[in-house]
Amino acid sequence: MTSLPSRRRLLVTGAGAALGLGATAASPAAASADSRRTESVEETRTLDELYQAALAEGGKLVIYAGGDVSTQADGLRSGFRSRFPGIDLTVVVDYSKHHDARVDNQLATDSLVPDVVQLQTVQDFVRWKEQGRLLSYKPAGFSQVYAPFKDPHGAWVAVQVSAFSFMYGPAAVGSDVPASPLDFADAKWKGKIASSYPHDDDAVLYLYTLYVRKYGWDWLARMAGQDLQFARGSYTPRDAVASGQKAIGIGSSGAPLASGSVKWVLPDKATPFMSWGQRAAILKQAKNPTAAKLYLNWRLSAGEQQAATNGWSVRTDVTPPTGLKPVWQYPNGNLDGFPRFMADRAAIERWKQTFALYFGEVKGDPSPGWLGLHPGA
Repeated sequence: MTSLPSRRRLLVTGAGAALGLGATAASPAAASADSRRTESVEETRTLDELYQAALAEGGKLVIYAGGDVSTQADGLRSGFRSRFPGIDLTVVVDYSKHHDARVDNQLATDSLVPDVVQLQTVQDFVRWKEQGRLLSYKPAGFSQVYAPFKDPHGAWVAVQVSAFSFMYGPAAVGSDVPASPLDFADAKWKGKIASSYPHDDDAVLYLYTLYVRKYGWDWLARMAGQDLQFARGSYTPRDAVASGQKAIGIGSSGAPLASGSVKWVLPDKATPFMSWGQRAAILKQAKNPTAAKLYLNWRLSAGEQQAATNGWSVRTDVTPPTGLKPVWQYPNGNLDGFPRFMADRAAIERWKQTFALYFGEVKGDPSPGWLGLHPGA
């Protein structure tokens, strides 16, 4: 992979060119040191100051957000617009695996649309940083973010915690509550389980690989005979359970402490689940960088982090609700394993094809619809 020149290299080259023209300039070493100092400083402006600066910039912001359906971003849209009226916010929701390819193509054709990318495909942020595509920036509160949830130079930072597990409908299962995914292979649950395709979504894929590693291939073969209801989109198992269509769902996010028609299971330490920090970054070629900075500062603010719907924060100084620990204190949540898994794309393809052999090929249109090359433009 050929990467673009690093920011440090550009600074050094620029300094040398200026000296060649007889201009007064710092030495390459001084320029590089100044770059490191700039990248090490957290934002000191308040949200209101950034808001005014974003309005003066033009008052626009475009975010490409990973997800399954556009309505998933309604809370984000309403919260941001309520706090910052006058900012023309566009949030385009699509599968992360479509957004990353879309951004790559836009960069290649000089037609970039988003200012911020907020995606599940954590490996892309490493690649984009190496290519020099991301703006190094540290929002206020960056120092309080759990270390694995941020790039040390500020190229990206996680703005929310996501986790996938299984869930069930309390009314549907009654007293026969499944203790672990091992129970799903029991004949009594045949035809009563909904799942998102593991070979369509990398997070669900990782969850299923954890289950296979724990319970074995025989378990997967038995699951293949359980008449699972598969659908595209990780929201679909929850919807199937909430509506009473199915008793159990596999591969959706949820709130561990919530009660209601769906019980999302935070397993005991013997049972795996998967979690990750949803990364966000400002693209270096963003048209609205100040509005993008406002967004990251708002998302990382203590108030927004405390209000996280699943109870988990990316910040170490935000205390979870009673009964919940910080997500990094659950070893069975495999927080560190997901980025390693996502980095090995060849292994991911082998896992996908293996699950296709057991469950059949993915069917159906993408749940967000077909959005084309430049949504949000």
